Amino acid sequence: MLVSQNESIPQGWVGGFAQSNPQFAYPDPDLSSLPLLDNMDNIKLLTRMQQAEWPEFSWETEKGNADTRLFQMFAPYISRIGYTDLGRVYSIICPQQGVWIQGIGTLNIEVTVTSQRGWVDEPNKENNMYADMTVEGKIWFSPDANQNAFIKLLWDLFSNNNLPFPSTKAQAIRVTTHQPQNPGQPVFAVRKGQTTLFESPDFARHPEAYGTANLAVEIGPIVPTNNELVDTFNQKVMDLFNLGSGNILQSGNILSWNIWISKPGLVDQDEWRNHAEKWRESIDVTHHSPDGDGTKPRYFNGTYFNPVQALIDEKIQEIIDWLKHHFMSVGTPA
Repeated sequence: MLVSQNESIPQGWVGGFAQSNPQFAYPDPDLSSLPLLDNMDNIKLLTRMQQAEWPEFSWETEKGNADTRLFQMFAPYISRIGYTDLGRVYSIICPQQGVWIQGIGTLNIEVTVTSQRGWVDEPNKENNMYADMTVEGKIWFSPDANQNAFIKLLWDLFSNNNLPFPSTKAQAIRVTTHQPQNPGQPVFAVRKGQTTLFESPDFARHPEAYGTANLAVEIGPIVPTNNELVDTFNQKVMDLFNLGSGNILQSGNILSWNIWISKPGLVDQDEWRNHAEKWRESIDVTHHSPDGDGTKPRYFNGTYFNPVQALIDEKIQEIIDWLKHHFMSVGTPA
């Protein structure tokens, strides 16, 4: 189906890249002839973009139990896909969100694109885009958490021993991802339309959007730091994060999202660079997106997810006990 005449698309669209190789076509596009490129290497080639007005994520709090599936919209307009007038994709930026945990503060999560390739066909509402990506999940303590007395103590302990602490995105806990049920394949697809893995509730659907795309990744293990102490701590923080978020980054879980896209716009290359740089460190000091915040996770029937505080308290105590065992006093490892 093609876009109707009354929908305005900025001038300059040429198109043709999607049709330049018959292997690029649906139903099973093959982009293996294209190199996977870094997001920041070709900003100078970007002329057009589409933004994710409603990035709707979904996952199961208990793997394999469909009744536990949650739906959450991440912060809007952070995520975007950038391409040329011909439709070749050269940059994809994915969103961030915060998870507030009582007694700790906010932990930030970002889906970071590490490489991509793809095409967009603006006038085509049905076969509108296809891309391959590799991504990492990243977790770090937000500024409000870093003001928490307990977190400040942890930070001091690690800093005094020259150990990395996930207080910024640059030192975030990194989580691997791969194609669902295929741990050896880190490349996965961004496909047209909504996911067919599950049905979305009305509150996670946005039929007024210009277009839709979807993707799904399986969560893998944490990337090791080659320091056993740091790796153990990072795993405990990840366990705490998953308790607070409903296991969104639990190893083996499948994280899916439907991307409800706004109509095409023109790229200001300086703004794109600044946009990418702005979110490189964090959303901002209070973890609020200038274009509006995301939503709280909900089940299909609209009931909000509420973490079990007793389990969170147990995990915090476990971290405290671990610290006591491994640090005889502040600044001195056991």
